[in-house]
Amino acid sequence: MKIALDSYHGMNTIIHRWEPRTKFIALMLLIFAFSFVKNIELIPVMIISSFILYTLSRLPFSFLLSRLCLPGFFIFIMLVLLLFLSQGTVLFKIGPLAVKKEGLSLAFLIAVRFICIITIVTILFATSSFVKIIKVMRSLGLPPLLAEMMTFTYRYIFEIGKDLMTMLDAMKIRGFKARSLKDVSTLSSLAGTIFVRSYDQSDRVYSAMVLRGYGQPASFEEDFQAKKSDIALMIIVILTACTLTLAQIFL
Repeated sequence: MKIALDSYHGMNTIIHRWEPRTKFIALMLLIFAFSFVKNIELIPVMIISSFILYTLSRLPFSFLLSRLCLPGFFIFIMLVLLLFLSQGTVLFKIGPLAVKKEGLSLAFLIAVRFICIITIVTILFATSSFVKIIKVMRSLGLPPLLAEMMTFTYRYIFEIGKDLMTMLDAMKIRGFKARSLKDVSTLSSLAGTIFVRSYDQSDRVYSAMVLRGYGQPASFEEDFQAKKSDIALMIIVILTACTLTLAQIFL
């Protein structure tokens, strides 16, 4: 089950070489700035900023599409409903349903904002290892307990996924095929088994860690050294985020 966020963190580009702490701060501020945009006039700035950063990262376009597919499905359903359920001027009708001008504009804005935010998030997590991201958040004040929980969750979600795929393969070999509602009980049993096995594994891992001294103060800190180029790139991105925010206020 390939869900790794940092599959391409070993590449050598200006974004990959960007000091993690300054990159995290700059890109997170840009994400928040994107989320506050409500004026369609600012869409070109969002698209150009996202495109430039993704191009500089040299990540495959297919990698971005794979990250857009699952959340994009739910966003698409919401946008379709928004087109027909919003109030405003009717542009055209599809049978008994009417597409409103205001709904179309809002749907377009939400779609672009969603794509741009996912693009920046992909850049952030794909160009740095997940452990380094955790260290960055720890250096910025994330409590140690939350840092450990995020690290273990990311580590063992792959193990749980591997167990799930093994059990699904075993069920298929024995002739199981989900064809009707009667098979829901079997799938529910599978989910329950995964839950119990995950709990047992977490208990065993915790016991093993305690035997090895877990519970002592842990250190996630890392001596991050930002260069002038890192700071300059951070300032450029932050200025872009500030420009979007100010333009949103005054437009």
